[in-house]
Amino acid sequence: MLGLPLLSYVSLMSITPGPNNLMLAASGVNFGFRRSVPHLLGISIGHGVQVLLVSLLLGWVMAWLDDWRLLLTLAGCSYLLWLSWQVWLAGEPQAKQLVRPMGFVAAAAFQWVNPKAWVMVINTALLFLPLQAQLSHALLLALACALINFPCICVWAGLGEALRRHLSQAAARRWFNGIMALLMALTALYLLYDELQLAGVL
Repeated sequence: MLGLPLLSYVSLMSITPGPNNLMLAASGVNFGFRRSVPHLLGISIGHGVQVLLVSLLLGWVMAWLDDWRLLLTLAGCSYLLWLSWQVWLAGEPQAKQLVRPMGFVAAAAFQWVNPKAWVMVINTALLFLPLQAQLSHALLLALACALINFPCICVWAGLGEALRRHLSQAAARRWFNGIMALLMALTALYLLYDELQLAGVL
């Protein structure tokens, strides 16, 4: 169950661009690495809890997703669009007081409406759990996933921190936030479009 294949899969899925990592890069630039730590911990621990629960309830989750997948995607993409707007606002001087880094609870909760997180977690359970999986297997898999995920996503917050000193001027910061907000919005719209196609709506 544990080994190089799991390490490779979770690392690849964790470090590649997606909603979490785009938000972390923006958080690193706007608030620095230290203030982004609750966001980082929320993602990794939330991911571990999601892996644990999905592993224990895999059959039920698969059946539930058949009925609720489109609604879940709509909720996740709507929230991601709202977050992209918050990132956009972070570049506006008059809105600085209104914007703050995402906290632990919000970051953990976001995993439940993050389409990429669902794909990652379900594939992890299907690929790496033994056929007769027990609670101990699910706990071990969840812990491994959280521990692998954390350093991977730290790269993105660290990248944002590294860019922070180069984006000290307000105009440069606004450009960066605008680009990140646009990428997040496009990600949300792409995920929504893809899901609507799968559902036969488009």
